[in-house]
Amino acid sequence: MSALHIKKGSSSHSAYNLRPTFSDVAERHTIALLVENEPGVLARVIGLFSGRGYNIESLTVAEVDHTGHLSRITIVTTGTPQVIEQIKAQLGRIVSVRDVHDLTVEGRSVERELAMLKVVGSGDKRVEALRLADIFRANVVDSTLNSFVFEITGAPDKIDAFADLMRPLGLAEIARTGVAALLRGD
Repeated sequence: MSALHIKKGSSSHSAYNLRPTFSDVAERHTIALLVENEPGVLARVIGLFSGRGYNIESLTVAEVDHTGHLSRITIVTTGTPQVIEQIKAQLGRIVSVRDVHDLTVEGRSVERELAMLKVVGSGDKRVEALRLADIFRANVVDSTLNSFVFEITGAPDKIDAFADLMRPLGLAEIARTGVAALLRGD
């Protein structure tokens, strides 16, 4: 019987995936949890991340079903595919967690964030700040003779770009809500 000459990584000659399934490239993932709204749930979820040294880039929590006492936690984190799978598996084992969804993997999703930025300046810098706010569709929610507070909603990249443009114009403070995300379609 002759030996098969199959190159490593080739799948055209085999029914098995011979490519390595591990990766050391960190990926950004948005994970949505549906949890029972009871004391200590958030602490257990956050404890899972901190106990294993995983970073949370964004975290939002709100009650979404008052009668069923359910809350939604949206977490943005980074890690290798193995780390992300481990995070999802460990989150699923927490008793109060009803559902775990990796929105990055499950399909296209819509991500939005709200931010407020205080810009302090006068003269031309004030005019330029107002012009840029109009381009980014940011609203002025407070105005004094020396400062503006802008409210902007959108994807995190949009907010980052707006903040970068406001820095030379006198960005003094910024407050961000964190990412809220939903899958698109059905």
